[in-house]
Amino acid sequence: MISFIVRRLAVSVVALLGISMALFALTRFIPGDPVSMYFNPMTFEGDREAAIAALRAELGLDQPVPVQYLAWLGQVFQGNLGFSITTGRPVTELIMNRLPATAYLMLTSLTISIVVGIIGGVIAALRKNTITDYATLLTSLMIASVPTFFIAMVGIYVFGLKLQWLPTAGINVPNGSWGEAIRHLVMPAGIMGISGAVGYIRWSRSSMLDVLDQDYMVTARSKGLSNGRVVVVHGLRNALIPLVTILAMTIPSLFGGSVIIEQIFAWPGTGRMAIDAISNRDYPVIMGFVMITTVLVLLCNLIADVTYAIIDPRIRL
Repeated sequence: MISFIVRRLAVSVVALLGISMALFALTRFIPGDPVSMYFNPMTFEGDREAAIAALRAELGLDQPVPVQYLAWLGQVFQGNLGFSITTGRPVTELIMNRLPATAYLMLTSLTISIVVGIIGGVIAALRKNTITDYATLLTSLMIASVPTFFIAMVGIYVFGLKLQWLPTAGINVPNGSWGEAIRHLVMPAGIMGISGAVGYIRWSRSSMLDVLDQDYMVTARSKGLSNGRVVVVHGLRNALIPLVTILAMTIPSLFGGSVIIEQIFAWPGTGRMAIDAISNRDYPVIMGFVMITTVLVLLCNLIADVTYAIIDPRIRL
């Protein structure tokens, strides 16, 4: 088992290094100069070109891209993702300040996705080819067909502007009120959670249908066990095994997908930080955000591989 984990970890490290090279090169092809935009030719007094050249040299942007990459990689090995061109603050500090808000949003929406998706999929499987099954599949298909940003705009219009039930932006919580914090969370987390539940509904329904006809399910019923116990203890437990893969894919996609939701709802997380960094051509912050996402993807895949190996020892071979 240890050798299996070491092999998977080695593959992940090599993949991370290759991805970092590609991303670093791509960020340098983003149109616009992150330095010249800070020296407005209409207001700057003095030699603008000399000031730009001096700042580029100070930031190391006058060096060839491979040299810049090696310098950045050296900082990463020291636990530092560089410094923001816009604010001058460490990228690690910026990300850590924004990460709790994103994690708060992600964990809530993921919980909603799992609960709604599994319950909906199991009910649809148990009511196969009935109105309940068709309604569940049709609803999930409709949700999957509508872009998340459109659902968010409709939610803001209906629940925020017309009914005025929920706040439409930010996470400001006066006096530390948990009730107010939940009100701010309902729309962004609910929209992300319901959108993410679509995949869980279809996967859990398919897995549950495969399990219901297995011999051990028939044996469990023949022993006189209640239908609920058979479904939950024997059926659902085995049906959830394939969902390990979709869970491993969902977490990174939530992290990346939160960019849109955070921007729409002015949520002070890493996604909104990434949008601001792209607008300002802030290379170190862009790299920091993308690398965090990449590490999360590789880590989730590694955990999924190890989980599969624990469930089915044959995979280790």
